[in-house]
Amino acid sequence: MAEVTASMVKELREMTGLGMMECKKALTEADGDMKKAEELLRIKSGAKALKAASRQAAEGTVGVYLSADGSKGALVEFNSETDFASKNADFLGLAAALAKNVAENNPADVAALMETMIDGEKAEAKRAALVQKIGENMNARRFARIASNTVASYVHGGGRIGVLVEYTGSVDIARDVAMHLAASVASTRAVCVSKEQVPAELIENERKIFSAQAAESGKPADIVAKMVEGRINKYLAEVTLLGQPFVKDPEQTVEKVLKAANTTVHSFQLYVVGEGIEKKVVDYAAEVAAAAQGL
Repeated sequence: MAEVTASMVKELREMTGLGMMECKKALTEADGDMKKAEELLRIKSGAKALKAASRQAAEGTVGVYLSADGSKGALVEFNSETDFASKNADFLGLAAALAKNVAENNPADVAALMETMIDGEKAEAKRAALVQKIGENMNARRFARIASNTVASYVHGGGRIGVLVEYTGSVDIARDVAMHLAASVASTRAVCVSKEQVPAELIENERKIFSAQAAESGKPADIVAKMVEGRINKYLAEVTLLGQPFVKDPEQTVEKVLKAANTTVHSFQLYVVGEGIEKKVVDYAAEVAAAAQGL
């Protein structure tokens, strides 16, 4: 039996918003498996899955580049240690230059990106000089590039969120859709354009959870099946761009808005600063106390 620690209980509580005892019981039942414990709690209480953004954090900016003719666009997540550094003009300038190099040079990976040239110097040399100047570690973490059809972009939160939308049709509508995608981060984030693109494993996982929840209702099997299908359809509407209520007119779906404007969205890229990076929690009081003992 795996040990269930207080930190594990705390993490699961933050993920689900449920009580400590419920979380501890679920972790014990799941033998310490965090993902399994979360699913158990969802089945028993209907708790929603954790939004990734709520448990992930890091500082930095998303550099965004869009060519003048809209034929190429790129995003680069450029991270720093503090929010203060991420607002530095040189830091922001380097992030923007890296995004341009992604769009224009199409590097294979981050290492290749840092070998590209910026004002006669390698990007890596620019980064190293900026580290020395500001006194913080900083790195390009990931990038995305779109260079087909036409591209619209949107930046939110001073560079905390960057969006690219590949489309044909109205540029104004495409920009509105990019803004909509940025807004979806705070509620239910779109994972793909249409329901046909939702990964089968995601649907199967949700179906398993919905089935377990519905079964606990004690209703007949045929009613349970209908309940599950209804939940699946609702889930698909929530996580697909086309199925979501349009942020500027919630009475219409994004699909209807696009159709009315004779516009098609082919794909999108959305970056949120710090996604997938667990932010280190520093106990400053403990550090001060430890330092005092050493005096």
